[in-house]
Amino acid sequence: MSHSGSVVPLTTDKVNLYEAHVDTSQVDERRLLRKIDIRVVPWLGLLYFLNFLDRGSIGNAKLYHMETDLGITDKQYLIALTAYFFPYALLEPASNVILRRVRPSIWLSSMMFVWGIVMMCHGFLHNYGGLVTLRVLLGVAEAGLYPGIVFYISCWYKRSELGTRIAAFFTSATIAGAFSGLLAAAISNMNGVAGKPGWSWIFILEGLFTVLCAVASYWVVSNFPETAGFLTKEERVFVIRRLRDDMQFSAGGEAFQARYIWQSLRDWKTYLAMGIYMGYNGPLFAFSLFTPTIIDELGYTATTANLLSVPVYIWSCIVTVIVGLVGDRLGKRGYINLILFGTGLVGYIILITSRTPALSYFACFLASSAIYPTAPNSVAWVASNVEGSYKRGVTLAMAIGWANLNGAVSSNVYRAQDAPWYRLGHGIMLAYISIGWLCSAAFMFLLRRENERRDRGERDEVIDSDNSREDMSELALKNGRFETIDDARREKGDEWSQFRYTL
Repeated sequence: MSHSGSVVPLTTDKVNLYEAHVDTSQVDERRLLRKIDIRVVPWLGLLYFLNFLDRGSIGNAKLYHMETDLGITDKQYLIALTAYFFPYALLEPASNVILRRVRPSIWLSSMMFVWGIVMMCHGFLHNYGGLVTLRVLLGVAEAGLYPGIVFYISCWYKRSELGTRIAAFFTSATIAGAFSGLLAAAISNMNGVAGKPGWSWIFILEGLFTVLCAVASYWVVSNFPETAGFLTKEERVFVIRRLRDDMQFSAGGEAFQARYIWQSLRDWKTYLAMGIYMGYNGPLFAFSLFTPTIIDELGYTATTANLLSVPVYIWSCIVTVIVGLVGDRLGKRGYINLILFGTGLVGYIILITSRTPALSYFACFLASSAIYPTAPNSVAWVASNVEGSYKRGVTLAMAIGWANLNGAVSSNVYRAQDAPWYRLGHGIMLAYISIGWLCSAAFMFLLRRENERRDRGERDEVIDSDNSREDMSELALKNGRFETIDDARREKGDEWSQFRYTL
């Protein structure tokens, strides 16, 4: 029977050592990590920067008379925003399965190329029907990028390293939020060029840059560690071994089987993760789409409102980086989530009750502290507690997909008739953050309880190579019978008795 009081060392067994014939003694781990960081994270950050910039550009364009030029009402504008989220959310799980079977350089770059084209087409709109159609197509094209990047990063790094890297790439979202206001204010000065309004040029120029970056991505984006061309054979083997030492037993490749998807669907962690992600992602979409409008309605001009949104995003960027570093250093991501969501509760309570523009503007800083830093912290927390590359990919995609589907709700709650204080919208965002706080608390409690059960030996399996027939208890047989420990950990993933969840 396996012994649940200690973790079985994975690389000391030469029989099960990945590529045992390869000598990795000359590999410098710190230098290798820097090499991976430089090659993997920055370009992914650029991809997500463009994704977030393009997705939220419609919020900036709205301030430059887009609704008037297209002859649409505020209700029609909200419907167009909503149409984006359904294909965006529903296609994400399938996208992650495809990503694992297709090279990331092909799949991620192709998505980016298509959405860049769709983005440019926004600049040639003439009516409401065209706007809705393009928003649906944009949702199709962008579906899978965010969960795909998160899954891809989780295939490169140990659990104690994920938070910093995900935070580093996710800060591009906050930079995009700040930069979009500055960029929109600058591009709007092209109003009248080639007979097109300023808002058209926002879409055309941003979409064109995305297409150019997508072409470069076919050569810049690397594949998974086992086939990454920028690493030597010894470095690739070293990466796989260190991941397996960190209980990522599927590192190095895993053949697709339908049961991996069912493992995710049957796992309670998947559904609590959906609640956690919902808690920050609903407000995330509303914040990125409506922050300029909210500030504008407090008595500022369109350009001033765009510029005043910049400090909020800069603050979010700083907090996101700090949270990523602290999460990796302390490993207490659950406690961090509770603190961040708690800060957001305070921020939205102020926004609901405030009647002072300056106080409401300050509350935007508190609200952003619960949204942007919580995203990478939650993603790293969930990813580090799900083992099996396909299972992790499906779990992340389902959680992120469900969270993104809530963008269909949050994009409709800041109605023009509620200006300038938007009580209804702020109240719904408060409810979202409350759900995130409660699901984070439940996730922590259940993970801790499961770890305690494994410490007591309640999840031990029968390992034939370690046991005589007399040593097989009914409980152990219920937990599974395997020829070797390696068979048990590969078959059960994070359900293996030696796997320990991080709180």
